[in-house]
Amino acid sequence: MPALDDYYRGKTPAWCPGCGNFAILKAFQQAMAELAIEPHQFTIVSGIGQAGKFPHYVLCNTFNGLHGRTLPVATGIRLVNHEMLVIAVAGDGDCYGEGGNHLVHAMRRNVNLKLFVHDNQIYGLTKGQPSPTSGEGMITKNQPFGVFSEPLNPIALAVALDCSFVARGFAGDIAFLKDLMKAAIRHKGFALLDILQPCVTFNKVNTYEWYRQRVYRIEPDYNPEEKSSAFQRALEWGDRIPTGILYRNDRPLLEERIPTIKDVPLVLQPIATARVEKTILEFY
Repeated sequence: MPALDDYYRGKTPAWCPGCGNFAILKAFQQAMAELAIEPHQFTIVSGIGQAGKFPHYVLCNTFNGLHGRTLPVATGIRLVNHEMLVIAVAGDGDCYGEGGNHLVHAMRRNVNLKLFVHDNQIYGLTKGQPSPTSGEGMITKNQPFGVFSEPLNPIALAVALDCSFVARGFAGDIAFLKDLMKAAIRHKGFALLDILQPCVTFNKVNTYEWYRQRVYRIEPDYNPEEKSSAFQRALEWGDRIPTGILYRNDRPLLEERIPTIKDVPLVLQPIATARVEKTILEFY
């Protein structure tokens, strides 16, 4: 069984002291160790942002790409080698803003990816602009009169689109967050784990204390397979914020529906060099 030290890349995180990302990193390393998944057995794909730095601090296969384009890359890796565990990591701005269109279609296709969103309700890397999940009325550097738009509810969106696995965690509850990560990884299908993560520098509203007064764990007898109940819980926000697995269903994977890669991953299929050479010669 791998130890926690096996997942350390050896670099010092460039996050602010007290950032919720530290707790997310700790929960993730604990989850991978308990699942006995070796560093060479998984790939983390990230985009741009403070969350995008996450794989810089984890020893694993890594692809650090463009802002909002995490899921297309992760999808490509998964379709080429669907024996590889692929985890996409993004921030709320990166995923729900620039990458919102990719999120919708990834959930619709049901690629067997695991998406962990560091949701701090602000753009942290670019110094505090409002993100799609920022609360209405929040005052930021470029919104001195407050945010005018109603915040995006990613959990409700995911349930409405019949996402295969929908969960919410809180960086202030590391033990439970670790369990949610393990459940998402074990689930067969696209898994969205939205992680409420305080930004101690730029978000002075959604603090650790603010969350601790509101978040609660969903009751053990809750049935995440009842879509109507899941949607009702997804709309719950304000004085009470549910954490846990809100929705789960069993749907066919995209990888299993493509005949050419269903049985043998593309990466293991033989390359017909003669056909490649013939195609190249056509350009001369």
